[in-house]
Amino acid sequence: MTEMPREWAEPQLLRMVAALRHESFYTSGTWLDESLGVYVGWAARKHSFSDGMPVHNEAGDVTVVFSGEEFPEPGIAGRLQARGHTLEAKGPSYLAHLYEEEDQSFLRGLNGRFHGFLVDRKSGTGTLFNDRFGMHRIYYHQSKEAFYFAAEAKAILAVCPELRSADAQSLGEFVACGCVLENRTLFAGIRVLPPASAWVFKPARVEQRTSYFQPKEWEEQAPLDQESFYQELRQAFSRNLPRYFNGQEEVGMSLTGGLDTRMILAWHKAPSGSLPCYTFGGTFRECEDLRLARNVARICGQPHSVIPVGTDFLTQFPKYAERAVYLSDGCVDVTRSSDLYANVHAREIAPVRMTGNYGSEVLRWAPAFKTGTVPEGLFQSEFVSHIRAASDTYAGVAQGHPVSFAVFRQAPWHHYGLQALEQTQLSLRTPYLDNEFVRIAFRAPKPALSQRDTANVDVCLRLIGDGNPALRQMRTDRGLGGGRGLWANAERQFLEFTFRSEYAYDYGMPQWLARIDHSLAALRLERLFLGRHKFAHYRVWYRDALSGYVRETLLDAKSLSRPYLKRDRVETMVNGHVKGDRNYTTEINKLLTLELIHRLFLDQQS
Repeated sequence: MTEMPREWAEPQLLRMVAALRHESFYTSGTWLDESLGVYVGWAARKHSFSDGMPVHNEAGDVTVVFSGEEFPEPGIAGRLQARGHTLEAKGPSYLAHLYEEEDQSFLRGLNGRFHGFLVDRKSGTGTLFNDRFGMHRIYYHQSKEAFYFAAEAKAILAVCPELRSADAQSLGEFVACGCVLENRTLFAGIRVLPPASAWVFKPARVEQRTSYFQPKEWEEQAPLDQESFYQELRQAFSRNLPRYFNGQEEVGMSLTGGLDTRMILAWHKAPSGSLPCYTFGGTFRECEDLRLARNVARICGQPHSVIPVGTDFLTQFPKYAERAVYLSDGCVDVTRSSDLYANVHAREIAPVRMTGNYGSEVLRWAPAFKTGTVPEGLFQSEFVSHIRAASDTYAGVAQGHPVSFAVFRQAPWHHYGLQALEQTQLSLRTPYLDNEFVRIAFRAPKPALSQRDTANVDVCLRLIGDGNPALRQMRTDRGLGGGRGLWANAERQFLEFTFRSEYAYDYGMPQWLARIDHSLAALRLERLFLGRHKFAHYRVWYRDALSGYVRETLLDAKSLSRPYLKRDRVETMVNGHVKGDRNYTTEINKLLTLELIHRLFLDQQS
């Protein structure tokens, strides 16, 4: 949005759009209204829900540019057509007509992860909006010449190179929490639009910074008793799940051994052989996810395949590491490069990936991130103060209803980066952020605080059993469900032991154990523990296959000169880990990611 002339604004818009075209299978375009100072561009995956922008009403006085996916109530197209509106066969064309019928209140009814810009020429306004969870992110920057907004920070940096400087508080939070908090970004001067925003421009200037939804609307609902809660949740889940399998594109099921994807398959009655399923696999052995997912797919009569993440990925790790950090605007660390690799291959199976994402957070209140300890002696004292301050900030935002923390803070801050990365390759779907489903989740009976991490497990198992009793009889990768008795209990104990042992032998290996493991290196003890639950094993990868890359990147003179690092400690950590008698996996993750953020975003001044 700007009052500057078109000759100034349009070239900037084209540069921003160019920064968003990451793949050959993207489409892109621009739309502008010079009289209102509106210059909007987009990039979308071909044939996706938001391909074919913009959409208009019949009179041409309402225009919507939309990104993401929306899952409307069944029959909405028919109702609009009955009122005389002409709709396209697919996609979000109905949104322009829905706005005509309901004005700004139509935003409250939208269901999905999305953002967009709506122009109403009758009122002479433009409205910038996003979903109520803030999961389809919009970055923005206000300068004296224009109000910039974009799906990715790199698009703003492309035309505002003066913003290529790090915010110290945000970097501290990224090191401490793995994400930036409170709608800030890594970049000084660029912020994130809050969830459920409806910011009105008239013309070219922000007139109102409003929100169409407040979390307290759901927080203040009265809790239900256990049976009523289950019945409402089951009804909402079974009724709304079909929406997430609709559309013109083929859907593939990203299947794990846990509860959340199993609940989906228990209730989605796909014809035999019609839903391709797949699981990410490693190199040491078939992990629990893979073995169980294969059996779940078999019971449901669906094909199942494995996407291996192994030697081919490791030989291309430098490319995927750089790509992961770049595509996510630095919102993920380099370990997510394996997820990028897997999703590139998932797109070859189906362009839409159905997942169980956010099920454990919404239903079982599982916290997915927290503040970590400050790596001893690694950072300069001034930067350490920012890392420690993140603990206080986190403690403040973690207060309140646990579902609010999960969907309005944890999801858009912590989970966003991986979602954004994966969605560069395909459309990512989950039924667990459905508006009605989340609203009912707020009405769960209050469990004791000591039970918080496992709250509503019985609800999930019951939901699976009601949908498909055969799936209820199978245990999960952590031993939930399945049979009873001494044997079943022993199996659960063994699975929990192997899960904790794998963590202790990978990321969490204490230094004393690293020294013992190194002295017994000829025995290759990692083969006893790794690969039982996880497909990525960065401790041994950094030590062996990726040791050259780690040394080359982190011991480079420019890397060691970063002002917040202690050079000697970096060298000690890298050399100790590569030698194998120390474990600094977490520290190397952070150092590699920070260095790539510098090289990709902060060191570039043009």
